[in-house]
Amino acid sequence: MSLSKPLRRIVFAGLALAMATALGACSFTPVYSGTLAGQPLLELAYAKPSSRLEQVIYQELALRLGSSDAAAAPLAQVTVSSSAATIGLSATANPNKPQRVTVTATLTVTRRDGTAGRPLSFTRQASADYTTSGQVLADNAAAVEAGERAAKAAAESLRLALLASLSR
Repeated sequence: MSLSKPLRRIVFAGLALAMATALGACSFTPVYSGTLAGQPLLELAYAKPSSRLEQVIYQELALRLGSSDAAAAPLAQVTVSSSAATIGLSATANPNKPQRVTVTATLTVTRRDGTAGRPLSFTRQASADYTTSGQVLADNAAAVEAGERAAKAAAESLRLALLASLSR
């Protein structure tokens, strides 16, 4: 048995009103604005990179969080290690071999404005896959590109960890 046309309209309007009320109760806070973006701890000064992967992470953090040249700005230091491994069976007749680069990055933010407080420290890990084919130049380029992709993913994870710790 079907509902009459006016009853269907009433039920539909009631459902629409209930959904609008439920969605109105939700609150979202944008990451790039509001009270979180105005925090002085996000005005970071970055240490000098000692490797290409550190440079990639510093560039990503500076792009997403901003940077400061002030002497009292908190200092962000990143240490990065990477490792590569073959995925799956290594003894196959196929010359194409899947590889994985794993980047482990540790971000330490130290206050330099004279206020007491221990440094914030976060460690995150990210991986990226690539394939080697036996051509040395192509294999090296693929390994470098995969390392940079993993470093960018680790930088994004570090940024989110920093923002999450500041929002508490």
